[in-house]
Amino acid sequence: MTVLNVLIFFSSFSFFIYGLAYFTSTKMKSEFKRFGLEKVGALTAVLELLGAIGLLLGLKFQPLLLLASGGLALLMFFGVVVRIKIGDSLWVSLPALLFMIINGFIFYSAIFT
Repeated sequence: MTVLNVLIFFSSFSFFIYGLAYFTSTKMKSEFKRFGLEKVGALTAVLELLGAIGLLLGLKFQPLLLLASGGLALLMFFGVVVRIKIGDSLWVSLPALLFMIINGFIFYSAIFT
């Protein structure tokens, strides 16, 4: 198994868990309220779930890998921007930043393989 495949599985699993957590955890919903984004919380969770599925399906269908990884990297970019805007520390913002980098790397790698 390549490093790229490990990153794809890791990211997919993580986004699947985070996406589901929005619908099962009041803490996740309260975070979106804290961000001032409670109206788009469910949409964000659905996009995370679709991205997670897209990463896995993208292992066999490269255009889907590009779409899913690019979309998740963009979603996490906006997550980092929101966290900076509300004054969260780098430590708290680190997961969004790392997932942006991971999915950016997956996107980049999918273009050149």
